Amino acid sequence: MNSKLYVGNLSKSTTQAELNALFAQAGQVTTVDVIKDRRTGESRGFAFITMGVQSEADQAVGMFNAYTLNDQVLKVSAAKSIK
Repeated sequence: MNSKLYVGNLSKSTTQAELNALFAQAGQVTTVDVIKDRRTGESRGFAFITMGVQSEADQAVGMFNAYTLNDQVLKVSAAKSIK
């Protein structure tokens, strides 16, 4: 079952490709969605990453929460579902 992660405190210049390459170190990345401002197209500083297996998502949280990328300390956690 897919597991969705929230990645916060991203640099405005961080790309989907960078995040894909980074999180692939923990396992299979299904999707990377950098959230952008609708008006400007600029990153809003967070993303959602979907990983193929829960254990790999858990490993990614352990590996990359508080990890420094592009001079920013990442905040990585399980994404909260909206009901």
